[in-house]
Amino acid sequence: MILWTATVNGAEEKEKSSASWADWPVIGQATLSWLWFDIYSSQLRTPDGHYAQVPNDVTPHPVALEIRYLRDISSKDLLEETQAQWERLGYDTVQTNAWLTLLAEIMPSVNTGERLVYVSDGRTGQLYYLNQQGQQRLLGKVENQQMNDAFLSIWLSPKAEYPKLRNQLIGIKQ
Repeated sequence: MILWTATVNGAEEKEKSSASWADWPVIGQATLSWLWFDIYSSQLRTPDGHYAQVPNDVTPHPVALEIRYLRDISSKDLLEETQAQWERLGYDTVQTNAWLTLLAEIMPSVNTGERLVYVSDGRTGQLYYLNQQGQQRLLGKVENQQMNDAFLSIWLSPKAEYPKLRNQLIGIKQ
């Protein structure tokens, strides 16, 4: 079973399923800060501008999660934080280790102003990199619904580490 597909050439960049994510309305936005350091700003988008909460499913519909990095972060640090969040959310370590191995093949280091965008149709997902000029490149695809949900759960699960950030992203006013 294929869980993640890396892009070998740019031909996959123009896939119709996620080509218009940038035109979707923003549901919410939030900034993650640690002490006095801003780490990233994020936005959540859906085709209709609404996020429907469904029990036990963080991605019941298409979503685009855009993260603009406000500082340089290595791919190693991004992967370590992904692992820590999955452990915190209670995902099986054997399963997450397999996912991390696949994710390590395509997760780039990011510099200030660069963006990673994860676009999901509700079952599968695509990870994009956007440079500071907004040029987009498909990094890879998640072909497994469980991994897709786990990745988005870091930000969208009711058990996410940063509930205020989650609520801001899904449009809950506080």
